[in-house]
Amino acid sequence: MVSLVRRACARFVPLLPGRADLVAIRRNPRQDLLAGLTVAIVALPLALGFGVSSGLGAEAGLATAVVAGALAAVFGGSDLQVSGPTGAMTVVLVPIVGRYGPGGVLTVGLMAGVMLVGLAVLRAGKYMRYVPAPVVEGFTLGIACVIGLQQIPNALGVPKPEGDRVLVVTWRAVEEFTARPNWISAGLAVAVAVFMMIGARWWPAVPFSIFAVIAATVVAQLAGLDAARPIGTLPAGLPVPSLSFVDLGSLGTLLAPAVAVAALAALESLLSASVADGMTVGRRHDPDRELFGQGIANIAAPLFGGVPATGAIARTAVNVRTGAGSRLAALTHAAVLAVIVFAAAPLVSKIPLAALAGVLLATAIRMVEVGSLKAMVRATRSDALILVLTAAATLALDLVYAVIIGLAVAGALALRAVAQQARFDQVPLDMGDHSAEEHALLAEHIVAYRIDGPLFFAAAHRFLLELTEVADVRVVILRLSRVSTMDATGALVLKDAVERLRRRGITVLASGIRPGQRQVLESVGALGLLCDEGREYATTPEAIRAARDHLETAGVLSALPAAPKPRDPGEQARR
Repeated sequence: MVSLVRRACARFVPLLPGRADLVAIRRNPRQDLLAGLTVAIVALPLALGFGVSSGLGAEAGLATAVVAGALAAVFGGSDLQVSGPTGAMTVVLVPIVGRYGPGGVLTVGLMAGVMLVGLAVLRAGKYMRYVPAPVVEGFTLGIACVIGLQQIPNALGVPKPEGDRVLVVTWRAVEEFTARPNWISAGLAVAVAVFMMIGARWWPAVPFSIFAVIAATVVAQLAGLDAARPIGTLPAGLPVPSLSFVDLGSLGTLLAPAVAVAALAALESLLSASVADGMTVGRRHDPDRELFGQGIANIAAPLFGGVPATGAIARTAVNVRTGAGSRLAALTHAAVLAVIVFAAAPLVSKIPLAALAGVLLATAIRMVEVGSLKAMVRATRSDALILVLTAAATLALDLVYAVIIGLAVAGALALRAVAQQARFDQVPLDMGDHSAEEHALLAEHIVAYRIDGPLFFAAAHRFLLELTEVADVRVVILRLSRVSTMDATGALVLKDAVERLRRRGITVLASGIRPGQRQVLESVGALGLLCDEGREYATTPEAIRAARDHLETAGVLSALPAAPKPRDPGEQARR
């Protein structure tokens, strides 16, 4: 029992905040407070917009930014990470809201948080680095398209049509706008987006989103533009802890969405933390602790009516650029948003939905890194294919299927590339000091093949085809010393090829069998076939002498003078 407690402590203690975090907070508090204030100004319209887009309302976005933002800052593995509602998560949540309602989203968030804590305890953070770059770029492009399309109903000033497929909803919204145009909402959305894009191009450090939203709200109020629908009434403060989740009988059906949310939260958070590391010198995040912090944040956020949260790349980048040096900046961001929730809820409720739609349209456009996309497309055809398929699947299906498709295609193409590295070549026989006539006579009856690279399931059948097409000879020698890896399929195919050759009356010998290959060959019964009568050959010359002896015993050759053993000290190199 004591040992179990010790092991549990050894797992959890490294995931908890330490004294180093407190020391870092005290280092430059003034700069961190200023950075946190700047990030809060940038995050306010995004939190409102993503809350509206998720289907739970602007208050859900604010609650997430405050609760998840604070807890992820305390327990997370990056000093500079800023967490909250994001566009990528919104894409996943919309279908859940449509099918299960708000209670389903809150339940999924809670389940995903528990899963993230489990991943942290299992030290799974390091495995996220194996997601291929084309998959990341592809679903980022797809997410940007989905976020932009999701804003079309609010940007056009029409009620959101029924449905959870973004392409269908967008088409219906355009049809509704065509029948009853709302040019005021469309004009506000376009003006906000253009203002943000132009401002970000010339003065990237200035939070133009908040200025654009304030200007749009003032114009709508002064002009009495009823067509520019406002957000609506917001609660003055965070909601009290709520348990409005789905019933226990529905938990099984929510497992798959929860896995998708947990996977996305892990991937996006670790990607965002890596971006923060790249923007600084000497900073390195702890991936397992980051998963733990996101898990704690996602467990708590639903209790206050919030949506699942992740690390936010855009807000994290602003945090770094404005000079943040510790977790105090992200905590300040959450505190400022909490003050706004308590003190300025009536003002925030007057923001036109079209203005928030414009903010998110500009955000979606800025998510697309044209330079990175061009680099991926020009790299290889495989990278271009993975990127396009992932983006298209994100747009046409959903993010979960997109990532699965991207990873599956990337894995298949990687296996194909590795399999193509396997080579099966005939090599000249090393006959030692035999005469030219003896050499020619032996070469008529003995052939040697060298197998280079991996002999596994993706390359094994091509090897079988090539080996069984060997011309009529009496002995085949297989040089296995350069086989880099071998799985059960490769060993079975090798066994099958040897049996086929033996049925044709061809003796098969092997040289250079590595210790790591013996187990898999023995497990499928191939080792006994290759080591006929218990004889193994460490080098190819030894196998050639055994083949010559076999031919003499069979009466195929008349007795030849024994070839002297090679005196070359580099004989091992010819294995």
